[in-house]
Amino acid sequence: MTQLLKVQNFTVSRDGFGAGEHQTLERPFGDADPSEMFTWAGATASWPRRTEPGGSRGLDDYLTRDFHHNIGAEIMGRNKFGPQRGPWQDYEWRGWWDDEPPFHTPVFVMTHHPRPSFTLSDTTFHFVDADPATVLEQAREAAQGKDVRLGGGATTIRQFLDAGLVDTLHVAVSPVKIGAGARLWESPDELRDRYHLDVVPSSSGVTHHLFWRK
Repeated sequence: MTQLLKVQNFTVSRDGFGAGEHQTLERPFGDADPSEMFTWAGATASWPRRTEPGGSRGLDDYLTRDFHHNIGAEIMGRNKFGPQRGPWQDYEWRGWWDDEPPFHTPVFVMTHHPRPSFTLSDTTFHFVDADPATVLEQAREAAQGKDVRLGGGATTIRQFLDAGLVDTLHVAVSPVKIGAGARLWESPDELRDRYHLDVVPSSSGVTHHLFWRK
């Protein structure tokens, strides 16, 4: 069976940014406000951090619930893992997610400064200095026949798109505007030469863009 490389539930602003400038330890998305960007997912019945009953149903909920379906590994850029730049000063930082990361699979972090792998709960982080095709090959082997999720950020997704490696993308376009930062696109039409596209508006205010290879 073919192992797909999938972008799932990646949210951008209406001007195409996945995160703002000035990322810090306290602000993983920089100047962007994640509480505005990700309202659509957080309001669903299937949001994994929901502590109270209820939540919305429909397409938003389906896409949130489908996030882990048949995923065997994740690839992410270093700035999704943490705010540090350059050589690691120490190995104390273990990501934004405390002791229970939400991935439940091997995770391959792309970086020019590798460090030893480590495991938190059922997630093992590997740090790889390699081109997208090589990282994908490693992730597919680790996924043991399941699909691989490309988690972001925007710059990493563009690298894999430019290399022709992404099979499907789901991008949720939020009505907020960021203005500067890590940009996925100026327009989703940039991908129409390579992908089919369905655009589905949601009552939550986001517009879901669903791409699959031609």
